[in-house]
Amino acid sequence: MGSHESARMKTDEWLTPPEILKELGEFDLDPCSPIHRPWDTAKVHYTIEDDGLSKEWFGRVWLNPPYGNMVAKWLDKLAIHGNGIALIFARTETKMFFDHVWDKANALLFFRGRLFFHHVTGEKANQNAGAPSVLIAYGEENMKTLESVSDWGKLIKLK
Repeated sequence: MGSHESARMKTDEWLTPPEILKELGEFDLDPCSPIHRPWDTAKVHYTIEDDGLSKEWFGRVWLNPPYGNMVAKWLDKLAIHGNGIALIFARTETKMFFDHVWDKANALLFFRGRLFFHHVTGEKANQNAGAPSVLIAYGEENMKTLESVSDWGKLIKLK
């Protein structure tokens, strides 16, 4: 569902900018998609009503998880699945990052500047996300995808 938390925001549901998704290519599954969305993020979408964490994942996964204390569970499942790209805040010092990213992901792409997410209506937010963001590639092909868009920021290969 791509949620982001902030004391200043009135909602915790934010969408990935569509231009990012377009450049990353087609995904088979988005396990945490909004119920109502102005654009598709994958061929198949699980919403909060489906409980994407409890479902079996398949193919290439796009993961913009609900931000907060549940991010680790989503990243753990993606790391085990081994084929997908996640978008989260770049909280590189956290236990979650050490447990589910540093030793499990293939590559990271740290964005230059802060992203402007979109409301579920499709409207671009007036303010940036308030924190730096990172794309996390699990799997060789997804690492190659991040290489192809490395001009967005700084690419770091982990494997």
